[in-house]
Amino acid sequence: MTDFTNERFPTSALYAAGALIAIAVITVGSIRAGVLPAPETAPESRVRRHVAVATTRDFRFEDRADGALLVTDVAANKLVFIFQPGTNTGFIRGVMRGMMRERRLHEVPRSGAVTVTQWEDGALTLEDKTTGRILELGSFGQTNRAAFAQLLVPYQKGGSGVPAEPIIPVMPDASSAPFLSGPG
Repeated sequence: MTDFTNERFPTSALYAAGALIAIAVITVGSIRAGVLPAPETAPESRVRRHVAVATTRDFRFEDRADGALLVTDVAANKLVFIFQPGTNTGFIRGVMRGMMRERRLHEVPRSGAVTVTQWEDGALTLEDKTTGRILELGSFGQTNRAAFAQLLVPYQKGGSGVPAEPIIPVMPDASSAPFLSGPG
């Protein structure tokens, strides 16, 4: 058996780790103090590049007693989507719970609308104007982005506009989406 009592930790590794930590602290402090410029955010980038809004709509989300998710078009004051219990709405529900939690922390009403915006550059955002929170939905992956993108389909150019009856999306069957059918 080897006795490590006479072994010494390399001091150069300690100095390198300390230097790395010091550089990180100085960089973050400089950005916070305004000495170094902060990285440009996606909304700032769109303003700088003059990216136009392709489609935007305010929606209000609520859970129904049976577990369905109801989506109301605020401008039309009309129920436009009903996601039945068991449909793939986990991402929408998760995002909305996070926004409602933030509203509670900001002590603002939780019943307000959120804005879903499709930009000309392809970006899709969700904005809560009561708290100032903006989520870039593309950063959550294509499938999750599509969950919110489907809400804007009727409002896009050439679309039907406010649906006459609520749209009830259906889950694809297992034959068209084998990854949904589980192991088999």
